[in-house]
Amino acid sequence: MEEADFVSGGTRLFGIVGDPIEQVRSPEVFSAAFRRLGRDAILVPIHVRPDDFDVCVPSLLKVQNLDGLVFTIPYKARACGLATTLGAQARVVGAINALGRDRAGRWRGEIFDGIGCVEAFRRRGITFADRRVVLIGAGGAGSAIGVAVAAERPRAIRLFDRDQARAEGLAKRIAEVDPRIEVAVAPPAIDDADILLNATPVGMLSDSGIPVAARHLPDRLVVFDAIVKPERTGLLALAQTCGCTTVFGREMMAGQIEKMVEFFLEPPAGINAA
Repeated sequence: MEEADFVSGGTRLFGIVGDPIEQVRSPEVFSAAFRRLGRDAILVPIHVRPDDFDVCVPSLLKVQNLDGLVFTIPYKARACGLATTLGAQARVVGAINALGRDRAGRWRGEIFDGIGCVEAFRRRGITFADRRVVLIGAGGAGSAIGVAVAAERPRAIRLFDRDQARAEGLAKRIAEVDPRIEVAVAPPAIDDADILLNATPVGMLSDSGIPVAARHLPDRLVVFDAIVKPERTGLLALAQTCGCTTVFGREMMAGQIEKMVEFFLEPPAGINAA
């Protein structure tokens, strides 16, 4: 009888919850990280429809060998209500993308999207300091990115989201981080921008759209897309055609994986709820 060597009755479980879920890379990346660290754990995709979230996910937290969940579109803000305690970033942003069980069986929530985005730029040697930034999307990921970028001392941040109130809420949080930043809630004009950040689902999976109306981008622009699949979105393809510097969603993901794994495994996973 053949047997798999990466899962057993003692394997600790983690999951990523979203709708849709086909685009995620977390199962491969986290499971490989756990294995590399010698931990008997895997992360699996969990597809939950919005109407089922309030019943399904709280029930999942009762699974005794489940030690953590990652949240993706559209649940980062909604998942906050599942946490017993929130980390520093999550308290400011009002969203989480990681929920981990602590030694006492309580659930800690934190968000790492912003940390990952800033780390991706740092690894490329690209600074936000004194730059003019356009951020499209003020949902869970966009809010986290906006708050983290604000801490890097940009000159200005221009925000756009189809939900005006959501964009205005993020503008207030950015002003709290650094009141010296020129913050505007307005359509994503790029004529005087240095950095363009997309934190919306536009361009995900089979969507060939781009989140800006422009068909030409100035080559001085640095363009980032938080989408992981496809790796080369319509926006990034346009940016490369125009000679822009591009930063990929997988780079943000790489920037946050190390911190998220530490969050899940320290304190050590495997502690059952009291």
